[in-house]
Amino acid sequence: MFQLPPTIIDDPLIQLLDGVAATEVRDLLCCVYGVIEKQNLEHARHIAETLTEIHADPEVIMAGLLHAVPRYSDVTLPQLREQFGDEVAELVTGVMRLEEIIERVTGAVDAPRELKDKELVSLRKMLASLTEDDDRIIIIKLAERLHYMQSFLAPGFSQVERRRVARETMEVFAPLANRLGIWRLKSELEDLSFRYLQPDIYQKLAEMLDARKEEREARVAQHQALLREELAREGITKPDIKGRPKHIYSIYRKMQRKDVPFDQIYDREGLRVIVDTQPQCYQALAIAHRRWEPIPGEYDNYIVNQKSNGYQSLHTAVRGEDGNPLEIQIRTHEMHRIAEYGRAAHWRYKEIDLDEDEVAQTNRMRGEGDKELASVSLPKAVYVVTPRGNLFDFPYGATPVDFAYRVHSEVGHTCRGAKVNGVWAPLDYVLQMGDEVEITTGRKGGPSRDWLNEKLGFVGSPRARQKIRQWFRKQGREENIAQGRLLVDRILRQLNLATRTLAEVADLFTKHYQCREDFFNAVGMGDVTRARIENRVRELIVSLPQEEPEEPEEIILARPELSKTTVQVNIDSLRGKGDLLTQIAGCCNPLPGDPIVGYVTRGRGVTIHRHDCYNVRRLEAQEPERMLEVSWGESEELLTAQIVVRAYANVMRSISEVIDEDERATLYAMKKGRPDRNNILLLDITLQVADLSALDSLLIAIEKIPKVIFARRRTSG
Repeated sequence: MFQLPPTIIDDPLIQLLDGVAATEVRDLLCCVYGVIEKQNLEHARHIAETLTEIHADPEVIMAGLLHAVPRYSDVTLPQLREQFGDEVAELVTGVMRLEEIIERVTGAVDAPRELKDKELVSLRKMLASLTEDDDRIIIIKLAERLHYMQSFLAPGFSQVERRRVARETMEVFAPLANRLGIWRLKSELEDLSFRYLQPDIYQKLAEMLDARKEEREARVAQHQALLREELAREGITKPDIKGRPKHIYSIYRKMQRKDVPFDQIYDREGLRVIVDTQPQCYQALAIAHRRWEPIPGEYDNYIVNQKSNGYQSLHTAVRGEDGNPLEIQIRTHEMHRIAEYGRAAHWRYKEIDLDEDEVAQTNRMRGEGDKELASVSLPKAVYVVTPRGNLFDFPYGATPVDFAYRVHSEVGHTCRGAKVNGVWAPLDYVLQMGDEVEITTGRKGGPSRDWLNEKLGFVGSPRARQKIRQWFRKQGREENIAQGRLLVDRILRQLNLATRTLAEVADLFTKHYQCREDFFNAVGMGDVTRARIENRVRELIVSLPQEEPEEPEEIILARPELSKTTVQVNIDSLRGKGDLLTQIAGCCNPLPGDPIVGYVTRGRGVTIHRHDCYNVRRLEAQEPERMLEVSWGESEELLTAQIVVRAYANVMRSISEVIDEDERATLYAMKKGRPDRNNILLLDITLQVADLSALDSLLIAIEKIPKVIFARRRTSG
């Protein structure tokens, strides 16, 4: 347990973090105060304050305070997990991984560089993908980035650094805040970024807004009073009417989008009206339009046409008494909560009972991102990094070979190995989000033909596959023909069709190639895939005359002759019959472990059947008085069992060897059926085994033999 210094007992952050139990906050503050220096402590405090103000849940606030502790102190993640629980530790781990990837891409640790437009887009999509399972990770990072941007006013930051981080914030982090629907973070990040990216325009617009600030605020107050009076007259007695805060970047964007000067931007003055219900939203809209003249083309219904990040509101613009435009937003309290705090608000209010409409809205909001980021999930892209910090995106399933060909065709052709995150990895390793990949190359040689075998998984992208085929096309025709013959021969052998000739396979493709050599050349170049060859070979098996199948053959092995085995069975109900001889029924061959039932025969004692045997069910219906309750006794004798195996014809020896190796089983006979057109047949095998568990183990062992399709116990007739 971390000890709490007396000097911070009354820290105001304890009161600020009202969602966390006081003891947890004290322990948390103690940990943070004790392990990081003053500058980083202030940074952590600002993050916690921002997260609290946007109504993040307690675990997020704690993780925000702790996110830098493992990097800048001796306190480890396991210690944080023990002190603050799994959820907080997982959030801290997620933020640390996020920061590691960002630094890897931007080079922020050694030599920060300004990313290109395409790299910024890739970084944004990668961060969205990394945090799609838990958006709270990116919320912590957004709060951290906000304080970082606010710190730029302090000395020590160069203009180049300010511009680099501001552009990164504008293009990566503000869109992520918009995707999560956190309007407050989005607006502040945009304004701060705009301030450093275009300082002259920012300053000019700020001066225009400040020029008549008092006059504008007075007009807004007048409009508030008038609208409140009108709403009260219609029965809306407790509306929350506020002047809307002005964000310089949104004004600038609207000026650019509409190509109008500052004086024609309607939301320089605005009201936000918050009412209790959705019907009151439309009622308030009608009242505003009666009170003031609506401006044509300035009405938007985002309640019906909800934005993808969950935002809902009615927007309109009117002309006030003085003729100046006034923008009005109308929404419910729940809509306002979502608009201000976005997905962060979901966790904060997860214990509140919402009505069905609110639940549906929250679910939609959580399940969707903005259109720009919607493509992250389907198809899922994987973003990986070069040692220099360059970002590449690949379809899921890509490998180091795909990465090598993305760097350069020659790098792909001469690729001989790969390091992923500094550790050697096989070339069929599936790249994961944020991996750093480094390729080692040889001086000569070319790609392996195995890279084109889709079943081996060396290549996952069409781009790399095309580059490999192009390389083989440039090789000598004779070499490609020879390689093509080898590949087709290998396929035939793997399909147990070695008796078929290469010419027969080539003739299946005569419609596409003028001669057999052209076909083998195409195979050698990689233009004809393995799957295509296998499919046509199966057609060959069907279409060509089949050899006369062998007659079913029964192989009798040199084993003791089977007899009607007598084993010890406990007869629980003699029903006056006295001691009776017992024997195992040949129709179902029950084994110790099977549920069994006894049938009293005429002159041959009691026959023991499996409880589910068809014959005994029939006998029970006809002569129920002959049925006995029986159970297995102790016996060391082997009992007869029959199994059926479906397999390729050339695996009989392997099956015999597996049975011979089993000490609890003895092979008696194996009867081979006729092979079908695919050279697959059924084997009826008679065994003697100790009990049911021995048989089950043997069946599992047989099914593990290559080219055995299944092995099952034969059911009774």
